[in-house]
Amino acid sequence: MVGFYGAQTNRARLAGKPAQSTNRRLPGTRTVVRLENAIDIAAHALWAGAGVVLLARHRPLPVAIGVATVALAVLPDLMHMLPVAAWTMFNGLLAEFMTYVRALPERVQPLPESVELWSHHLHCMFHSGVIATVVTLTVWLRTRRFWLPLAGWWSHILIDVLTHSDDFFPSPVLYPLTYRGFDGVAWNAPWFVVANYSALVVVWGWLLVTRRKRDF
Repeated sequence: MVGFYGAQTNRARLAGKPAQSTNRRLPGTRTVVRLENAIDIAAHALWAGAGVVLLARHRPLPVAIGVATVALAVLPDLMHMLPVAAWTMFNGLLAEFMTYVRALPERVQPLPESVELWSHHLHCMFHSGVIATVVTLTVWLRTRRFWLPLAGWWSHILIDVLTHSDDFFPSPVLYPLTYRGFDGVAWNAPWFVVANYSALVVVWGWLLVTRRKRDF
């Protein structure tokens, strides 16, 4: 998950505990954190893209639907940045936005309460299996079919449930019923990053080797 610390601050506030906040920057971490953020988003896009390519081998799939599926696979990690981006742009505080993007649990910086709350709830909404279920059922009731791009959103939610730990932004999959998340494997653990991208190399290598002219 990219740079989201509003959830941590609000969980602490809701629990009646002061949120840890510091402007301390650890030397040499800026590039590393930015790379980790990109790695997380790229992995979501690549897994969703692999699913789209594989599905396109078995049924006609419009390009727009494939693109929308991948877009919804990365959108949950971008939506929470909108209130922060709007606030920093309006106030000419680009440096604050970059600090937010790079934020880690141990380097939380405060935001205006309204901005923090909007960011927090957008993050929770787009990582919530409860809300995704309501949206999916609503679309199905109106169209009597499953809208494929929602699979991209679901892939993001399910992957984050398993790959976010209590120490690194647990995914609020049951929001708004509870803020509690599951203590999974931290996606940014070096061994897991290697395993994840090794699996992606194998999957995409197989897709490329077995591709056909009519593939998506």
